[in-house]
Amino acid sequence: MATLCGMATDAAPGCADDQAIDIHSTAGKIADLEKRRYEAVHAGSERAVERQHAKGKMTARERIEYLLDEGSFVEFDELARHRAHDFEMEHTRPYGDGVVTGHGTIDGRPVSVFSQDFTVFGGSLGEVFGTKIVKVMDHALKTGCPVIGMNDSGGARIQEGVVALGLYGEVFFRNVMSSGVVPQISLIMGPCAGGAVYSPAITDFTLMVDQTSHMFITGPDVIKTVTGEEVSFEDLGGAHAHNAKSGVAHYQATDEKDCLEFARELLSYLPSNNLEDPPVLPVSTDPILIGELTDYDAELDTVIPDSANQPYDMHNVIAHILDDGEFCEIHAEFAKNIIVGFGRVEGASVGVVANQPMHFAGCLDIDASEKAARFVRTCDAFNVPVLTFVDVPGFLPGTDQEWGGIIRRGAKLIYAYAEATVPKITVITRKAYGGAYDVMGSKHLGGDFNLAWPTAQIAVMGAQGAVNILYRRELAGAASADDLAAIRAARATDYEDTLANPYVAAERGYLDAVIRPAETRPAITRALRGLRNKRQTLPPKKHGNIPL
Repeated sequence: MATLCGMATDAAPGCADDQAIDIHSTAGKIADLEKRRYEAVHAGSERAVERQHAKGKMTARERIEYLLDEGSFVEFDELARHRAHDFEMEHTRPYGDGVVTGHGTIDGRPVSVFSQDFTVFGGSLGEVFGTKIVKVMDHALKTGCPVIGMNDSGGARIQEGVVALGLYGEVFFRNVMSSGVVPQISLIMGPCAGGAVYSPAITDFTLMVDQTSHMFITGPDVIKTVTGEEVSFEDLGGAHAHNAKSGVAHYQATDEKDCLEFARELLSYLPSNNLEDPPVLPVSTDPILIGELTDYDAELDTVIPDSANQPYDMHNVIAHILDDGEFCEIHAEFAKNIIVGFGRVEGASVGVVANQPMHFAGCLDIDASEKAARFVRTCDAFNVPVLTFVDVPGFLPGTDQEWGGIIRRGAKLIYAYAEATVPKITVITRKAYGGAYDVMGSKHLGGDFNLAWPTAQIAVMGAQGAVNILYRRELAGAASADDLAAIRAARATDYEDTLANPYVAAERGYLDAVIRPAETRPAITRALRGLRNKRQTLPPKKHGNIPL
């Protein structure tokens, strides 16, 4: 009787010799199935797997196993094979065709996954490879579950020509159709070049692994040929380049396990789809939640320095508000003058947007505006309330900013806040000057609950700039440098006392309350409770025209 796969010999673990299988008997048919399954699981050669491991990389199946709950993975199209014949492709037809697809669970919640296998054809995408990804994306859209794609690919399969390019287009189309419907997370676990980079770019979050993952439209060789520039793979498209410079990557992982764990953490803050709310975690009884102030709350009373020009770390404020001080920051190394990320209040997800006085004094520039706008829109798409902390002296001045399109690109942040229908809570901690006051979740852009600390300075501009304009004649008539300094100081104090405070805005209802800093956590908690059932719809339209 033929030996069945799964009860194999040491020479070929898991499968029997072809000649030992009689496919005309039931036992033989089962043995033949097990043999094919074994070949599908071991599609890449041992040597290719060893090379993968030597680079610090997992195989496609190892990544899925680490990402998903144990035993939850259900595979699609395990026995699919390409049908190409050009360039002797018919002689090599591995099962799976270089990508593993299917669905499973993360923390018990359904997710769809695909994992590209660099040990088979270098993970290159052909017709069947692409069709498998398309199928699993369609499954996610039909069932309303997130999609996680693990990219490790040499790009389009040259031997299959335009068919490969067509399947990339099919994937891009589904990325767009799924956008704002189900969360999409891309994990770059190896090379990702040419047109292949556009699928991750459309998804909600792109995570990269330091030193082993790369993304670029044209590689170093092409750049050297065309422009004469010499650049390494890592400098051109490595994780650090895209996390700190281009902003393409939302997270730079230290290794593949860190990348996979961060993907799981991200999903814990997001709903499965746009028709659901994010999961709520149980919280223990906490005096903060019932309005009693603690010593930890009181620390916020001393956060703001007496000098308006002295910086402080906004991370400290955020930590005092979120449950257990836990903050999942996104884009941490890019546009550091603004902070974005996820946390929880009373166990429920919130998205945090905050100016960071430690960098550029918290000024908004092109990168910060686009970073925050994208995050606000992501929160709005997936029913995550937006919590905004404001300390912004204005937009960053300079020819680079103006010629780079700060008007158009800064307007994206206005658009994002005005368009968002999720609960929006804003706390002004210190400066809120000029148009930047409007942009950062103001009442005028639909803020639901707007608070300010007594240290808030809400005005058209800072005191020194205002004095230069309002009192230019008096300053010009100063008899000496000492007189000039005295006049300037006195007028600046008058301006701050008259306008640069939160009370003018509060009188007009632009602020719902001025609160002691220590009261911030209870105030935000109560506001979120009151907004829990918020329902708001936008005017009927095909779509808006955001200034891209």
